[in-house]
Amino acid sequence: MKNLINNAIIFFDGKCNLCNSSVNFIIKNDSNAYFMFSPLTSNFSRDFFIDKKVDFQNSNTVILFENNMFYTKSDALLKIFKNLKKPLNYIYYLKFIPKTIRGFVYELIANNRYSWFGKQTICMIPSQENLSRFL
Repeated sequence: MKNLINNAIIFFDGKCNLCNSSVNFIIKNDSNAYFMFSPLTSNFSRDFFIDKKVDFQNSNTVILFENNMFYTKSDALLKIFKNLKKPLNYIYYLKFIPKTIRGFVYELIANNRYSWFGKQTICMIPSQENLSRFL
C-alpha cells in the first residue's frame, strides 16, 4: 500500500459526473498534490473502511480522511477547499455559515446530482498523468 501519511484521501462516487468533474477540479488546483482519491466502490475503499465505523457504501456524500479524522458532506468540501491554491482556499471560510444551511444546500445537490449532472455506467478512469493519485 502506498505511503498515505502525508496525504489526505478523498472518497467519491466514481459514477457521478459532478463528482468526477470535482475530482478533476481538485487535481488541477491542488498544487502540492496533497490529495489522493478513491472511488467509493473500489477495492481500496472497501478494504480501507473494513474496520472503520463509517458507512461508506450507503453514503450520499464525499468522504475526506485527513489526519486520522473523517469529514463528510459540506465539512469535507470546506476542508478540501482549505488545501487548494489561492484564492480558492478562501472558500473554507464559508464554514461560518450555519451547518444547517450548508447541510440543506449540500443535501439538495447530492440528492439530485444524477438527474442534474448525469451518471456514468462505469467508474471514472483517471488519466495516465494522474494515475498515481488514485488508490
